[in-house]
Formats: sequence, structure tokens, C-alpha cells
Amino acid sequence: MFIYLNGRFIDQSEATISIMDHGYLYGLGLFETFRIYNGHPFLLDDHFQRMQHGLDELGIDYSISRGEATEILNQLLRLNEYEDAYVRWNVSAGSKELGLYTGIYEQPTVSVLMKPLPSIVTDKEIVVLNRARNTPEGDRRLKSHHYLNNVLAKRELGNSPNMEGIFLTKEGWVAEGIVSNVFWIKDGVVYTPSIETGILDGVTRKYVRSILQQKHIPLVEGLFAVTSLLEADEVFLTNSIQEVVRVESCAGTAYAKESTIINMLKESFEMETTKRWSIEI
Repeated sequence: MFIYLNGRFIDQSEATISIMDHGYLYGLGLFETFRIYNGHPFLLDDHFQRMQHGLDELGIDYSISRGEATEILNQLLRLNEYEDAYVRWNVSAGSKELGLYTGIYEQPTVSVLMKPLPSIVTDKEIVVLNRARNTPEGDRRLKSHHYLNNVLAKRELGNSPNMEGIFLTKEGWVAEGIVSNVFWIKDGVVYTPSIETGILDGVTRKYVRSILQQKHIPLVEGLFAVTSLLEADEVFLTNSIQEVVRVESCAGTAYAKESTIINMLKESFEMETTKRWSIEI
């Protein structure tokens, strides 16, 4: 696989970074994952806007224009002979001396990795995890290198591609999946946990919210007990790679198989994936 690393396109086997990179030493780094459809990166502007806010918060001096980003992506597509791809764009702090640094990181390590899209999963089973969702270490959750909570949760769940674990907060509120945001439907109303629960404000989550608003479908965000999830008519998960995935069951509770709202959301993704650079409300 060819990758991009600090201005160069190289085989992944040739890639090296400094042992002094504070992304490695202290977890100071952010990443975005997104899909490319027929050469078109979906909601790219929104992914980079979220990353930029986080980089500013961490004191990492990095920005890139849409044109520069698409040039890198197009070259990687050509080198890897892909049309569709799973992309991870990673920015870590870069090298500094040992110890906590309070200045601006002016030479970050930038890498872009790409691989084929995974197989489509149409339905999943969800499991309420024993491990609680930890609170953000800052004011809000960043898509950062601090991924231990998710890794431990994945080890609890196991490797089945047809299952997803759902975090509760320490207070017992429904939070999010290990790699997804969660929504459910009850009597025609869509519910989803508030970012107050410490969840990642997913780009696909925002896109779904914008579609529901455009279609005048009521959406309620808040603090919900797990009983709300178990008593739902339908449940679905969202993330930038799998988009919208219907949930089949949770803890022995089977959900409805047909959903006008879920089908409408899936159709919206199919129609817009080669058009949208950003979310429009």
C-alpha cells in the first residue's frame, strides 16, 4: 500500500516517524476517517473543519485547503489503483524534547493511509457494554490518539463484524457505540444522546441530523436511560465508513425490520455521496 507521509508518497514499508514525536509519547494527535466514492471524498470539508478545531485546541499548527487535500487523495488513489477507499488522515504533534510541552507544535507529522472499503453490513446486533464511556479529558471529545477506552471496549465485545458495543456513561445514560453514534425511533420521533454525555460529535451524525431537519422529522437529543433504547421501535447506527446501519436486536429485544425513516436516510446517502463536500442545513 502506498501512503502519504510529510509531503512524500511512499510504500508503507518505508514509513518511519521519530521516537520523539509527541503523538507517540503523549497521544497528542488527531485523525479523521472518511469514504471516497468513485474518487469523491464524502463530506471532506466537515471532517477537516472538525480536525481544525481540535488541532487549534491542542496547539498543533496545521491546516490544508480542499484543493491540496484532494490532490493528495487523488495521487494515492492512482498509486493504489482504487476508485473507492477507506481513508485515515492523521496529524500528530511532531517531535519535541521529552516532557510536557506548552508551546505550539510547528512541525507536525502528517500521514494519509488508504485501504479498500470493508464489506457492507446491513444489520447489526448491539450489546450494552459493561465498560462505561469515560468523560473527555478536555471540554469535549476529540477524535484523538487517546483510544484506550474504545480498545478495551472492543476487547470486551470481540471481533464479530455484525456486533457493536454501546457505551453507557458512569451515570447510566446511553452514550455511543465503540465506533459509531446511536439513534433510535419511537412513535415516529428520532432520539439520540446529547454530546453532553461525552460522545464524539460525529460528522455522519451531523449529516443525519441535517437530513431529519430538512424532512421535518422530529429529533430529540438528551440524556436517556438504557430502557429508552430497549423500548424503541427501531434503532440504527451511524459512522463515516458504514454510514447508516439498522440494528436488528439488543439484549434479546428484536426491533422492527422495515423502517421508512431508516430507508429514507440510506437513500439520501446513495443520492448525495458524489455531490456533498459539506453538510447543508
